[in-house]
Amino acid sequence: MSTKIFVPCDTTALAMGADEVAARIEAQARQRGAEIELVRNGSRGLFWLEPLVEVETAAGRIAYGPVDEDDVEALFDAGLLVGETGHPLCQGLTEEIPYLKKQQRLTFARAGITDPVSIDDYRAHDGFKGLENALHLAPQAIVDEIKASGLRGRGGAAFPTGIKWQTVLDAEASQKYIVCNADEGDSGTFADRLVMECDPYMLIEGMTIAGLAVGATQGYIYLRSEYPVAQRIFNEAIARAEAAGYLGDDILGSGKTFHLEVRLGAGAYICGEETSLLESLEGKRGLVRAKPPLPAIVGLFGQPTVVNNVLSLAAVPFILDQGGQAYADYGRGRSRGTLPFQLAGNVKRGGLIELAFGPSLRELMEDFGGGTFSERPLRAVQVGGPLGAYLPESQWDLPLDYEAFAAVGAVLGHGGVVMFDDTVDMAEQARFSMEFCTVESCGKCTPCRIGSTRGVEVIDRIRAGENREANLELLTDLCETMVDGSLCAMGGMTPFPVQSAMKHFPDDFQR
Repeated sequence: MSTKIFVPCDTTALAMGADEVAARIEAQARQRGAEIELVRNGSRGLFWLEPLVEVETAAGRIAYGPVDEDDVEALFDAGLLVGETGHPLCQGLTEEIPYLKKQQRLTFARAGITDPVSIDDYRAHDGFKGLENALHLAPQAIVDEIKASGLRGRGGAAFPTGIKWQTVLDAEASQKYIVCNADEGDSGTFADRLVMECDPYMLIEGMTIAGLAVGATQGYIYLRSEYPVAQRIFNEAIARAEAAGYLGDDILGSGKTFHLEVRLGAGAYICGEETSLLESLEGKRGLVRAKPPLPAIVGLFGQPTVVNNVLSLAAVPFILDQGGQAYADYGRGRSRGTLPFQLAGNVKRGGLIELAFGPSLRELMEDFGGGTFSERPLRAVQVGGPLGAYLPESQWDLPLDYEAFAAVGAVLGHGGVVMFDDTVDMAEQARFSMEFCTVESCGKCTPCRIGSTRGVEVIDRIRAGENREANLELLTDLCETMVDGSLCAMGGMTPFPVQSAMKHFPDDFQR
């Protein structure tokens, strides 16, 4: 009887040597005459333990990590094939690892459990149930379930998904589109990548349900070019879904049509903004469009278009399987369901943590992250990507919810959390925020294009001690101009990290 061994195949595990570990495991098994079945699964998102090797036993999967290829022989000697727990790298039962056990995994329920491109694996873990339900519902009924769930955009703006879908459903057009924004460019974020590398059929299912809901027959995934592993896995999943009848001209014999295609982005952060993304998809330079008209009415190629983030669309299969209310039962206030938070930066235990909205930022960083990697005191945290505010300790007890963060001028955004210890220079971080905007601005509006360039110059003068008070006042005015005058969130939010650094870490601007 063969032993099933799991070694992840996502980008993070590969970067940590997962291919070499897998090859060494196969070589050791051959050498010892042991019969094994090696499964290249997705990652559980426990990045400090990658590569995380799991062995299937009668009691459940036993985890070992982080495993280096040079550890493999000793693991075999210590009883790896029967799940012996004596080796120092043994983490015990995977599902009992506290980091994983304390999560509420709805979107990432299958991540790390299944072979990402196996349709049989996906179906065995409730895959395509939402789609099968949706095929028997009227478009309005699908949209009503999404509204009932309270699902909001997981890309940053947190706009109610059901309202966006309703607008596209109500629009009269012979052709409509579903566009998935997979241009994951925020610092410290990797949840979109994990969806595509660890559970791609979930996104395929979510986009197909969206197509049925609004009457769209064509979908595009706008994928950042820096994700070659995600591209390879996702394209294979699309091909297999088409062959099995879950995509194409006659989905599961229903007579309904939906086609899906991956398009690579052009390496521009601004193309994460939905109208700039649509311009790029049309083969043009990624410039922000003026709104109105909204993409829901005049979107891709001038047609009504749903533009949603990966995590928004990935939440849809659960909602159509379990019902909108089951999803809404998680969370608090107007922040319903779960958000996959991503811990990065100076953190001891970095990785993905899916939680219902509500716990505090401090709980996330201490209970899951375990504090800083350097073991120095934590000083500042940036939440929501490079346009998010820097939060001082006085704000770490904020509940993780959209309204609570907005009330203090912060954003949850895509759920990225980047931690900094007490060696950080916050004036330098403020400069980085402005410089990021100068590099990534599309250049269409003056406040963003010129404001960010002047912002870098003013911060340099402040840091050099030139006429400091007058320049701090000038920087304050410049930030207000950018917030009020920019065409999109790129220029409108760049001042958030700068203003928060000035407000909460003023001493760093006086050095």
